[in-house]
Amino acid sequence: MKTYEINGIKYSLEKNYRDGFDQETTTERLTDYFYDYDYVLGDWAYGKLRLKGFYENESKKAKPLNNIINLEKYLKDNCAVNCRYFLLKKTKKKRIDYPSKSW
Repeated sequence: MKTYEINGIKYSLEKNYRDGFDQETTTERLTDYFYDYDYVLGDWAYGKLRLKGFYENESKKAKPLNNIINLEKYLKDNCAVNCRYFLLKKTKKKRIDYPSKSW
């Protein structure tokens, strides 16, 4: 799986259907609005990139409209048939455990 850093955030390219991922265009379109989401879906319609954010199923912020388990339904209902698309997953930062101090 290939990883990319876009606007200071690291993502792994989970799916690149019909070569839909374009790093330059994605970097231009990916605003801070999407930084909170666990996933970003990009699909192409009429030559323009559309972006949609999704949360992990376990997230308290996940609603039916933006829950990653509903990705296939979203693609079927909201995207052109057989359109080019990609799915980016935000990589989680590793938790740093600092040694405890004994006072």
